[in-house]
Amino acid sequence: MSIKIKELMSQLSLEEKVSLLSGFDYWSTKEIKRLGIPRLFMADGPHGLRKQKKNELGIDRSYPSTCFPTAALLACSWDEELAQKQGEAIGKEARSLGLSCVLGPGINIKRSPLCGRNFEYFSEEPLLSGKMGAGIVNGLQSCGVSACLKHFAVNNQEDYRFWVDVKANERTLREIYLASFEYALMYSKPKAVMCSYNKINGIYSSENRWLLTEVLREDFGYDGIVMSDWGAVNNRAQGVWAGLDLEMPGSYGINDNEVLKSVRGESPFIESTEPRFDNTLSEEEINTCTERILRFISDLESTTVPKQYDLTHHHELAREIAAESMVLLENNGILPLKNGIKVAVTGDMAIRPVYQGGGSSRIVPTEVDIPLDCIGKYADVTYIENNNTSKLSEFDAVIVFAGMPDNFDTEGSDRTSMRLPEEQLRLIEQARNLNKNTVVVLCAGAPVEVPESPAVLMAYFGGQAMGGAVADLLFGVKNPCGKLAETFPYKIEDTPCYLNFPGDGVTVNYGEGVYVGYRWYNKMQIKPKYPFGYGLSYTKFEQSVLEETEKSVTVCVANTGDYDGKDVVFVYEDGILRGFKKVFVKKGESVEVEVEKSPLPTLYTVNSTLQSPSTAPKVTMYTEVRKLYHIPNGRSLLNEIGGKFGADEAKVEKLINTRDCSSFVGNMLRNMVTMFDLGWTFKDLQKRIDKINKQNGEKGMGK
Repeated sequence: MSIKIKELMSQLSLEEKVSLLSGFDYWSTKEIKRLGIPRLFMADGPHGLRKQKKNELGIDRSYPSTCFPTAALLACSWDEELAQKQGEAIGKEARSLGLSCVLGPGINIKRSPLCGRNFEYFSEEPLLSGKMGAGIVNGLQSCGVSACLKHFAVNNQEDYRFWVDVKANERTLREIYLASFEYALMYSKPKAVMCSYNKINGIYSSENRWLLTEVLREDFGYDGIVMSDWGAVNNRAQGVWAGLDLEMPGSYGINDNEVLKSVRGESPFIESTEPRFDNTLSEEEINTCTERILRFISDLESTTVPKQYDLTHHHELAREIAAESMVLLENNGILPLKNGIKVAVTGDMAIRPVYQGGGSSRIVPTEVDIPLDCIGKYADVTYIENNNTSKLSEFDAVIVFAGMPDNFDTEGSDRTSMRLPEEQLRLIEQARNLNKNTVVVLCAGAPVEVPESPAVLMAYFGGQAMGGAVADLLFGVKNPCGKLAETFPYKIEDTPCYLNFPGDGVTVNYGEGVYVGYRWYNKMQIKPKYPFGYGLSYTKFEQSVLEETEKSVTVCVANTGDYDGKDVVFVYEDGILRGFKKVFVKKGESVEVEVEKSPLPTLYTVNSTLQSPSTAPKVTMYTEVRKLYHIPNGRSLLNEIGGKFGADEAKVEKLINTRDCSSFVGNMLRNMVTMFDLGWTFKDLQKRIDKINKQNGEKGMGK
């Protein structure tokens, strides 16, 4: 592809230009052999690679790759350089597999601890999410491959993610949910961004011009390509108009034809959801997207030539990163443990570790450290089965491995609770009662209700070398220096979006506004179990401010304890994190560190009150029926309603599980059957719904 882009464009037919705007298959772009335009391959990330052996979406059928710590743990390192090292290692492995683009990092905000995919995301704080994401991007792209920031935007839940309509005002969007992307673009230059599935205030992300062009390109200055999440395209022609360059995977020409019809002025299959788009495209608009695709391919052409990497080094790096990131939550003085002592290890995760989450990021590892074996290198270890805990009192210490079961934290579904399985809680209680030197190691992708124990280490999902990292920390080879990148509440009811998560199946109201994470707990004066930025060490630090200017703060960090260690300096203004830096300090010494204040996100205003969405969520037949479907006896009630309209039970269930059942029937009250018995008609009900929508500023749906 040595021909210049403009020359290449002049040689492409309209049909060829349009063809380049969709994938060839699940994992590659299209080639045009006659013009030397190559086919590029991509694979899921973000904490390793999932290159499929076949053209398929299936999990666990990919080539082995180093499984690094997931973003939830990496963020607790508060170390952008460490993130860059991880990104560089993944980039080298991508080159070895002939990949041109890695689908990551994910930098969505952690709105609720229940989001099933939180393990793939960094933080509740946009600045930390953006800067750690930028570290991954810079590392990946230093190897010549493209990163792909995802999921733009407000993909903060897994339940209903394919269609849920996020209702949030612009301040909330820009200062929290878009800000992580804005910061990532300040500190890196990714070649690709992936849009999300969901709607934002009524318009799918994949066809949202305000999002993809006005915010991303015009306000944030982004100049790379935007690709869809897999299958996220709704109206392809509107997507081109909005700024969606690449549809993934390809639709085997179906959507290419829709784009061509739009250029020719023919009626589309799907009507526009955006009043500004009149269902027609110009060839100039096609050219804009095609040129971006050609630049993307041209920049990555060299990645088609594989390069090798050091497999052993990457496993060692994964262990280092995990140890730098795990967070010591509790320690009454029993840690670090002494070498050579008699240790009982219990809990299934000690021998079958849970070190990654479920879904598209699921990696086939190159090897896996078994925690029990790694601990055995430092101590005289005995593994105790869960049903044989009576012997725990005979040991110098007990290490209990617990956490969320495998695939409990996963793409595709959200948690229902922060509580650990009851059998694990019983095991921890038995160990604590039998041995005062009990250490709990927690493996999970997001906050849990942390059980009481003399010592607790939050290991999150530590990657394939998690077992070695845990052993290094428990026995003092490494000094814990991770700090929480998210708040751990006492209970889920304390969280900002408790009353608004995950919505009703159609809409989700971001009623907490900008008060997400620590902002909420501070504003509402709710004490969490462990606050944002919390983390213990085996040593002690003292920090004192030496100088503060408009752009930076200089701090003296003194290590007054007995171990060398690392601490994190946080800079806040008006209750908002403005900067951070991790620093190593030898015992008995001190260092000066200057922390730069990052710019505030677009439209930031100080001391604003809580804000709700600018428009109330639209009431539709679907939203009201869905509410009925999940209440006690709701299904039988729906069947009774269905009978009044001649619909059998199978038809009722089929209609309930479609995205638009307004052609059937909805309800405004639980006693809807009584409403019909009193003479209400379907038309009466529709008028009632239209009236509510009109009051909320929405256009009525009735005819």
